[in-house]
Amino acid sequence: MPETTDTLTAFSYVMLLLVGRGGAAPHDLQRMMRQGQIYWSAAASRYYAEPKRLARLGYLDARKEPGKTTERTYYTLTEKGRSALADWLARPSSFIRIQNEPAARLNGADLAPDEATVVRSLQAIRPVIDERLKWLDRAEQVAATLPHRQRYLRLNHRLSRRILAAFHDWLDDVERELG
Repeated sequence: MPETTDTLTAFSYVMLLLVGRGGAAPHDLQRMMRQGQIYWSAAASRYYAEPKRLARLGYLDARKEPGKTTERTYYTLTEKGRSALADWLARPSSFIRIQNEPAARLNGADLAPDEATVVRSLQAIRPVIDERLKWLDRAEQVAATLPHRQRYLRLNHRLSRRILAAFHDWLDDVERELG
């Protein structure tokens, strides 16, 4: 999306949500998004560019604060940002966006040298599933420190566990059928 546009995207709203009540610096936003990849994924550079754009458009306030080594920009929601979020949260949600590379690979299995090649390729996500489950365990501890969001985070964590379990079961099916 061009920098000059004033259109808010789904990613824009996610960034506004992450800035939330307490504010955040770009590296905080990137860390939160990296940890929450199961919910949303984007290029790291977008976590730095989008808050700047939202500040230029008046949805975020930007101020400089001392950092560990240099000054850092710290963003907080403006009234315009809170209003935009309230409007967005009231709108009907669009359907789930899914970018599922493993499913795409399986769809192309007939083009591989053999099915075993694709099965090996897909097995690489098992350790990722295990790591995401460990992250969810840690995320539950963090949720307990955020009373204003704890209930919502826990609901999302349960969804994530179900999604990860479904991928685990799907891998079992793939291995069983394609050997």
